[in-house]
Amino acid sequence: MSTQHAHSDRAFNRSMLFKLIVVALLMFGFGFALVPMYRAICQVTGINNLVQRDATEAEARNTQVDMTRTVSVEFDANARGLLGFKPEQSSLDVHPGEVMTVMYDISNNEGRTIDAQAIPSYAPKQATEYFRKIQCFCFTQQTLQANETKRMPVVFVVDPKLPKDVKTITLSYTFFELNKPAVAKAPKQSAGA
Repeated sequence: MSTQHAHSDRAFNRSMLFKLIVVALLMFGFGFALVPMYRAICQVTGINNLVQRDATEAEARNTQVDMTRTVSVEFDANARGLLGFKPEQSSLDVHPGEVMTVMYDISNNEGRTIDAQAIPSYAPKQATEYFRKIQCFCFTQQTLQANETKRMPVVFVVDPKLPKDVKTITLSYTFFELNKPAVAKAPKQSAGA
């Protein structure tokens, strides 16, 4: 009777092991499936659309310029670490539908090459869908050599469908270093030293 019990335990253990392996493989596969699912959901909903071109230049030039109104676009720049980052002008008055260019200066004040990325944000939030970037340094990572300074353009158009009550749009960028090296900790000194 004990051998029959041992065989039934082995069969149960094999069955349980098989089930656990199947569950682990399904979980692993689901983890890989999440990335394309996330991208598809973001593309459909327009969420996390930070580094994609908003419009082509041809699409932007096909809009009608609304000469009856002016929108003030303010430019803000923030940088993490030893990056110097600023717009060449703090604001610009534009007519909706007019293609405009503003220049930003970024400088690497580190003694080493860095890779950096800019992330845009807009205020008021409702202006986000009406501010279309045609060309922007935020679309790709930027590599800056040690002590290098670059001038980079942002070509944009404010959609004429922007609600009439929005008179000012703030375009703000945060520039931060990617894959920043870890800072080595100083060795602890002994109490007797």
